[in-house]
Amino acid sequence: MRYFSSPRRQDRDSESISSGFFIPRRLTISFLGLVAVIVAGTLGYMAFGFGFVDALFETVITVTTVGYGEVRAFSHGEQIFSIILIVLGVGTAAYTFSVMIETFMEGYLGGSFRRRRMEREIRSMKDHVIICGWGRVGRAIRHNLNASNADVVVVDISSQRIGTVNGPYIHGDATDEQVLKEAGIDRARVLITALNADADNLYVTLTGRSMRPDLFIVSRAASEQAVPKLHQAGADRVVNPQDLGGARMAALAVQPHVAEFLDVVMHNGGLDFRLEQVKVYPDSPLVGQTLRSAMVHDQTGTLVLAMRDSDGAFRTNPPPTAEIRAGEVLIVIGDAGQVASLRALAQDV
Repeated sequence: MRYFSSPRRQDRDSESISSGFFIPRRLTISFLGLVAVIVAGTLGYMAFGFGFVDALFETVITVTTVGYGEVRAFSHGEQIFSIILIVLGVGTAAYTFSVMIETFMEGYLGGSFRRRRMEREIRSMKDHVIICGWGRVGRAIRHNLNASNADVVVVDISSQRIGTVNGPYIHGDATDEQVLKEAGIDRARVLITALNADADNLYVTLTGRSMRPDLFIVSRAASEQAVPKLHQAGADRVVNPQDLGGARMAALAVQPHVAEFLDVVMHNGGLDFRLEQVKVYPDSPLVGQTLRSAMVHDQTGTLVLAMRDSDGAFRTNPPPTAEIRAGEVLIVIGDAGQVASLRALAQDV
């Protein structure tokens, strides 16, 4: 995957991201050792009366074992010095070259193959979720999405944070249109902006809405003042994590069993029954029927808890006489097989 960074943010990352891998410490040490041997050999030959260029040339051909021949006939002292240089230099040079090749093969080529594989994986995705921001909120979002088996692409500008992502990711600035294109925004189902700053979330929301007018966008807000601005920018939903955390703690204080039950049915992947939403399509045989006449529970086993019409209004705890309308969303509880059966009826597949 290509890496992108905004010019206004490049100074935040101390690591180089152009090569795709970090230089190992042992390669640095071996290279410095080779340089030290060449410097010592050059100074040694200069001490025997060689000029600088001749001394450097003699050192290089000795260390690399090229064998062009000596610049001049050696004395016994020069021969002994050359023997020592060969023993130290050839071993150092061979080790340095081997580490360089290993680094290139494992680092550059390995990183290139991984990036190309990730590119192919993201290009093949459809109806996936893009998470912009890999902080505590972004990680929590990804953790909960895993329970739904949703395909996820993470976007973050920090090389340190993005390196901890286990799955497809883009290392770049989420406010850059090109980065969102690389994340597959043209095929995505949802865009989630979970950056720390309200201004960044606002900009990503504006960018995402301009690129995909039909995209469902969920934005994070750090302050109450940002909520109407994010809605105006095009966010379908705006979430303040602090408010949600407060509401969750208050619910646990007064209705702990209800709060824990909702957590279990929403986020516990090991439980058979889950809360799900099912959209009723116009060609579905459910359209125009009541919950009783459609025999939703008898046919699928799901229990309808609420119905939401196209205007966003809820009908909670609907009676058996409630009519099912086209475009309506049913909020149901059931296991995976039961929900799948209802989806088949709702979509007429």
